[in-house]
Amino acid sequence: MNVADLRDQLAAIQTEAEASFKSAKTVDELRSARSQVVGKSGSLGKLMGTIKDYAPQERGEVGKALNAANQAIQQLVDQHTQRIEQADLAADASQTAAFDPTLPGKRPPLGSVHPVTAVQWQVEAIFERLGFTVEAGPEMESDYYNFEALNIPAMHPARDMQDTFWLKNGLLLRTHTSPVQVRAMEKFGAPLRCIVPGRCFRYETIDASHENTFHQCEGLMIDRNVSIANLIAVMRLLLREVFERDVKVRLRPGYFPFVEPGFELDMSCLICGGDGCATCKKSGWLEILPCGMVHPNVLKFGGIDPHEYTGFAFGLGLTRLAMMKYGIRDIRVMNQGDLRSIVHPSRLNGPTVVERDRC
Repeated sequence: MNVADLRDQLAAIQTEAEASFKSAKTVDELRSARSQVVGKSGSLGKLMGTIKDYAPQERGEVGKALNAANQAIQQLVDQHTQRIEQADLAADASQTAAFDPTLPGKRPPLGSVHPVTAVQWQVEAIFERLGFTVEAGPEMESDYYNFEALNIPAMHPARDMQDTFWLKNGLLLRTHTSPVQVRAMEKFGAPLRCIVPGRCFRYETIDASHENTFHQCEGLMIDRNVSIANLIAVMRLLLREVFERDVKVRLRPGYFPFVEPGFELDMSCLICGGDGCATCKKSGWLEILPCGMVHPNVLKFGGIDPHEYTGFAFGLGLTRLAMMKYGIRDIRVMNQGDLRSIVHPSRLNGPTVVERDRC
């Protein structure tokens, strides 16, 4: 191809580019049209690599023609970019003219809380009305408070590595909230009423109703003449307040080294209505509240005379309670960060996140 033919081809490319640029309605469309012309595989871009194919005496003239065509294409791009931007500004101006500053603004969606947090706040409010204080304890606990002070001998199965996460510094991740029982007795003495909501850790096989990280709420009441009848009354009151109706429960014997006698308080599974499902392992019942009368040895570890005082303790499963209250079938949902499991503020029995400054 001689230089004259090249000039004719460049003129045709500019004409096609002008038509293509004129039809572009957005900057992105214009950029796409430009790349089809000056890109490496574009109509003009391909010609840029043909200079070497011309005779040496023609290459200077060919280079000037190609550069001039490239500059002309860029001028067209600049013109149509300005056209598109001006059209966008005119569209924005027309929308702004219709804006009414007297209309109320759009209310952003409010945040919400995790189901366990919602239930924890409710449980705290119930026990605060009963005169209980809300205490806390460390999640990284010592062997003494997690086991020894709770009357758990060295060979107890709970000390097995399959149940407990031991740390390299000699401490452990608490397997229950019960260590705060002794800490509270040491701090306040008797009489004593407190609850301890918090996170616990156990090396367990994960299924629909078991997790290696879960939440409990320890409860402790110590006074003169405290009996099992007081324990049952408080537990029934708690469940009735949380679920806003009477809940079918059963109390069966259970062994826990730090209580004597010990009980397992089960509630009828609200997921299946007691018919049996994966959550309750087809039994119709869900273990939710191990409890019992505080063992005399535990009272002694806490510095309280067991001949003068008695008390009851319980370990309410907050995670399972939240599952029953909000109809969550699988406990694993709680720790997966799935936003579909978050409770909307309108479903809370109390202040919303915005109104209640808790963390």
